[in-house]
Amino acid sequence: MAQFLVRDLDEKAVERLKARAKRHGRSLQGEVKQVLERAAGYSLEEALRSAGKIRRSLRGGRFADSAKLIREVRG
Repeated sequence: MAQFLVRDLDEKAVERLKARAKRHGRSLQGEVKQVLERAAGYSLEEALRSAGKIRRSLRGGRFADSAKLIREVRG
């Protein structure tokens, strides 16, 4: 696997990454690795997994009829 050295990273960015790592239960290195891998693009498998997570979170919800709302706005 490749390794990176990032010099002169803004201290505020480091603090935000540390906070993000803590929220996700990862080390700073693990969080930076995740950020870089996501920035490099999703694999199909990752995209499908994310879409499934979103679908599950919306399951059973009650949603307004968007066509009705659009008609109301348009008058």
